Amino acid sequence: MSAPGKHHRKGLTLLEIADKFRDNDDAKAWLAQERWGGTPRCPYCGTDNVQRDVKHPTMDYRCRECNKRPMFSVKTGTVMERSKISYRCWAIGLYLFTTNLKGVSSMRLHRELGIGQKAAWFLLQRLRKAFESCPDDPFAGPVEVDEAYFGGKERTKHHDAKQHAGRGTAGKSAVVGIKDRSTNTIAVKAVPNTTKDTLQGFVTDHTGTGTQVFTDESTSYSGLPRKHATVNHSALEFVRGEAHTNGMESFWATFKRAHKGVYHKFSKKHLGRYAYEFAGRHNIRDLDTIQQMGTIVGWMVGQRIRYVELIAENGLPSGARPVT
Repeated sequence: MSAPGKHHRKGLTLLEIADKFRDNDDAKAWLAQERWGGTPRCPYCGTDNVQRDVKHPTMDYRCRECNKRPMFSVKTGTVMERSKISYRCWAIGLYLFTTNLKGVSSMRLHRELGIGQKAAWFLLQRLRKAFESCPDDPFAGPVEVDEAYFGGKERTKHHDAKQHAGRGTAGKSAVVGIKDRSTNTIAVKAVPNTTKDTLQGFVTDHTGTGTQVFTDESTSYSGLPRKHATVNHSALEFVRGEAHTNGMESFWATFKRAHKGVYHKFSKKHLGRYAYEFAGRHNIRDLDTIQQMGTIVGWMVGQRIRYVELIAENGLPSGARPVT
């Protein structure tokens, strides 16, 4: 049975996921298979000369090659490292994270998995961190480039929080994105500003010298060292031949619906991680659900972020409750 979705891909229902991950051992075995393909390797030296079934409450393996013969588990060297969350919660949480196209809130995950809200928030932030491993090779094109802005409306803010800097993008945070039409792949980046140096630097980092680039009429793209065509949105011109940014606009629409309908607020300091999440999910959406999950497990390796770092980034005092 397949869950609703694209006709050519196989989904998984909640009942199928519950059967697949019946207990902690099932989930651990699946994660190990996706990470190592059946041959555990030391996360410190890379050897497959490891002792299995170590008698330890949390560690399952020991390296025979490293000097101190360290013990390790499936979680070691990934975003899951030192997590007290069970393997089953990680696997089912990954399923919910993957299959909800507009994202899943920490409050919903807290209720679905029966874990604390802060633990659910931390789990989600670590999964978003994994998307930083998503391949980011230059696009051959043709490509569309566009920016979007996220933040509260000036008229709805408390007086002390108002920017008093005019209308439009005042007080909002910018994300720039690029879409390769030939592969339907997207790359994004939260940027401190939308100046010519910032936007053109992003474009040249993600394209080759012969790539055709389509943008709107923003003067920040003037003089772009690429084959460049524009549409004039301010004059209500949205398509002119092949020149348009409709693909990126569609991506922003999904991202913004998630912002307003699921998360309600993106912290400026975490915005980039949310952007990576939505671009990464878009880039693997044609895979079967279990393949999507396995791909993300592969991206977990070599990535880690600590809770204290997230709290410090968010500017919250010790013990404060993050809510996104």
